[in-house]
Formats: sequence, structure tokens, C-alpha cells
Amino acid sequence: MAFIPIILSGGSGTRLWPVSRRSKPKQFLCFGSDRSLFQNTVLRCRSAVFDARPIVVGSDDHRFLLAEDLLEIGIEADILLEPEARNSCAAIVAGCLQARRRSPDAKVLVLAADHFIPDAGAFAEAVERVKKDVDAGRLVTFGVKPTQPSTAYGYILPGEPLAVACNVERFVEKPIRDIARAYVADGYLWNSGNFAFRADVLLEEVDRHEPNVVKAVSDAFDTATRDLDFLRLDPESFRAAPSIAFDNAVMERTAQAAVMPVNYDWSDVGSWDAVGGTVGSDEDGNAIIGSGMVMDGRNNLVHSEGRLTAAIGVDDMVVVATRDCVLVTPKHRAEEVKVLVFRLQEEERPEANESLKIFRPWGNYERLDIDDGYQVKRIVVKPGGILSLQKHRFRAEHWVVVQGHPEVEINGAVQTLDPNQSIYVPLGAVHRLSNRGREPVVLIEIQTGTYLGEDDIIRLEDTYNRVAPKEGQAA
Repeated sequence: MAFIPIILSGGSGTRLWPVSRRSKPKQFLCFGSDRSLFQNTVLRCRSAVFDARPIVVGSDDHRFLLAEDLLEIGIEADILLEPEARNSCAAIVAGCLQARRRSPDAKVLVLAADHFIPDAGAFAEAVERVKKDVDAGRLVTFGVKPTQPSTAYGYILPGEPLAVACNVERFVEKPIRDIARAYVADGYLWNSGNFAFRADVLLEEVDRHEPNVVKAVSDAFDTATRDLDFLRLDPESFRAAPSIAFDNAVMERTAQAAVMPVNYDWSDVGSWDAVGGTVGSDEDGNAIIGSGMVMDGRNNLVHSEGRLTAAIGVDDMVVVATRDCVLVTPKHRAEEVKVLVFRLQEEERPEANESLKIFRPWGNYERLDIDDGYQVKRIVVKPGGILSLQKHRFRAEHWVVVQGHPEVEINGAVQTLDPNQSIYVPLGAVHRLSNRGREPVVLIEIQTGTYLGEDDIIRLEDTYNRVAPKEGQAA
């Protein structure tokens, strides 16, 4: 029986701010590839070792990003939506319940959606090899042979050999550098956080060590509701699950833990320093993503979205530029970006969580300018995309078509616009924008009014079954 991939996609990716933000975290970003980390994780599981239909456990906030990424690569999946994050143990239990619904004897492979493993063949071979230990009831984690004494990962000490894998002698948390150096010398492995096991064995072990997790998630699964292509776990039941990491809940306590040593390249892309390892570098060790240049400098990472970003005479630095933020940090302090984001959140800076480009099921919009009484946006509606039928209490809108042929409905009157045409949407008018064509619609929206917040929407109908808008929600 093939392994059913369970892909966990609930992370917020704060350590890669400002490119990764809560509205579009790192699993949906591309580093050294034309595919997102999530897409590459799914595509890594396409050989005969894996079931062709993965299970994806993700955030309700990212449901349409998940669906769009899967659609782009032509893969269908079971998508389970968590109403809120309850850490990895609850997510894995939900995935295993879905796997057992498909097959009582299901074997599963639990993968983080945002890891970098370039050698898909070596990865599939390692998964194939652990089948004997998985069939014997072992909970197998994949331990990566360290390439350096990193302080960014937890470590595992392998013990007595099993059929293929080894018993786990010891789990340890992220160490300081001197201790990490000793661990590498003593044969410890990096804890990759990816697992293989039988779904029934996993559920028994979680029930033994954290029964409240199994009870809450089972109740949420049994009362889940179907919404378009998604399975929504029941919010009230799911929130009763203790928030605990799978390693802490099970792997550090079970007698069934095993580790499979692997040699393939692996990274959790957990910091900007790690991003440099996923892309090529020049002869001076400088990695450039986007429009960047380094003069008289070595071992730098420059990531720039759109604008030219240049550095002179600096070494071992990270420079990240977006339209609204610039980050500069020494590489050895790149892990502290997470702390910076926390401070920005405490100060309620919108840049902490939201980028200027916001993704919606119908496409995206990007804020170009804002001041008292007006706001300018660039709106892209993908083919087949339909905004909700809505009206506003405090603002009027003027749309200028740049590309495509949008269908516009205003107070019941419908017309199709061409490039260079424009239309006015008065305050309070019931309106809708649709793209019935085969190319994206691009338009410039100019809002004017006394209040321009995204929660100024009275939604009347919605193709995507979204609820009435709340603060921060858009069309």
C-alpha cells in the first residue's frame, strides 16, 4: 500500500518577514524555483511510493491559496481546514482520521509544506525503505545527517538498528553552538520534523499520551462540514484540543519512536540565512533573488521585489526589500526576525501581517497609494473570477480598465468594458465585477469617501461561500 501524504500547511512563516507575512506565508512563496515550497512538496510525492491524492491540512485563511497552488500543478487533494491553529499534533491527528476514512490500514507520510528537498528521487527512496518498520508499528522520523553544527534545528541520537531505521535514543531541543558541535561529533542527526507511520498506530499513541487531542479533533472531524472543495473542521470542537507540538506530545514519550538517517539535502527554510542555501550564488558567495547587486562584498543574500537593491562593501549580510519594507540584518542574527515581527505586532503595525498585495479567491489587489479621502488600488481578476455582489456605506469607486474585458453590474444593469474604458460606482450602489474571459482582467480602482477600510462591505451574494465581511476582509 502506498503512503498517503499528509501535508501540514498551517505555518505563518514570520522568520522570513517581510516577504512572508500572515496573508501569504512562506509555503506559498518561491525560492530558487518557479514553484512555491508547497507546490514542490506536493510534486515531491508523485512516484509509485505515494498515493496520488494527498491530504492537506491548512488554515481557513489560506484555503484559496492552497486550492490555487494545487490547481496550477494539476493535482487534486483532500483539503482539511483548521478554524484556528492548535499546533502540529492536532493537525496530524486530523490528517490521520481522513486517511483512515479512505483506508483503515492507511500508511501516511507527514510532511511540512515549507521544506526544501531538491532530490525527489533520494527522498522517495528513503520513504520506500522505511515500510518494514512502519508496518511493524514504528513511528519513524527522518533524521538528516548534519552538514554543520547548526543551532537552528533539534537533534536526534539514533540507537539500536531496526529493520532499516534505528531506535531513537534521545531527542534534544535546539542547542547552543558548542553543544551543537559536540552533537555532530557524537553522531546526532538533525530532526527534520517529517514522519512516516500507520494512521491507526499514530492515533493509538496520541490517545495514550494526549487523549484530549484525539477527543477534540475526532469530534471536530465527525461534525465537519463540506464547503466547496474544502472540509471544515468544526470550530467549537477543534478549539478544545490542547495546543501541543507532535514531538512533545508523542515522539519524545512513545516507545515506538524510530529514526531513519538520510543523506539528501534538506532545509526547513527557517531563516533568511537558510534561504541562501536554496538558490545559486556568485563566485563571492553572494545570492541574489530579484533585482539586486553587490559590489565588493561576500556571502550576502539580497532579495528584492521589483526595485533595484544594491550593497557596497558588506559581508555576511541579509538585505530584503519589498515595496513597503526593508530588512537589513547580519546573517548570524537572521533568526531574530521572528522577534522583530512580534514587536511590530505589539505596536499594531499593519506591515507585520499584511503585505501591499492581498490575495483573494478571485485574484488579488495591491494598494498603490492612500491619503485622506482617497485610495488607489491595482486589481487583478483571474479568468472565471467573480467578486461578491456588494455595496459600500462610506465610499464610491471609479474603475479604469487596463487589460481584459470585465463584466460590470451596477444596480442591475450589466455591461462589458474594454481596455481604456472606465466606469463610476456611486456610494451605496449594488455592484459586482466578473471576468468571463480567458485572460486576466487588470484595472485601477480609485476609492473616494469618508472611510476606506476593507470592512466597508455589505455582501449580498458570494460565489465562494464567504461569510459576511469582518474587519480586515475584502471583496
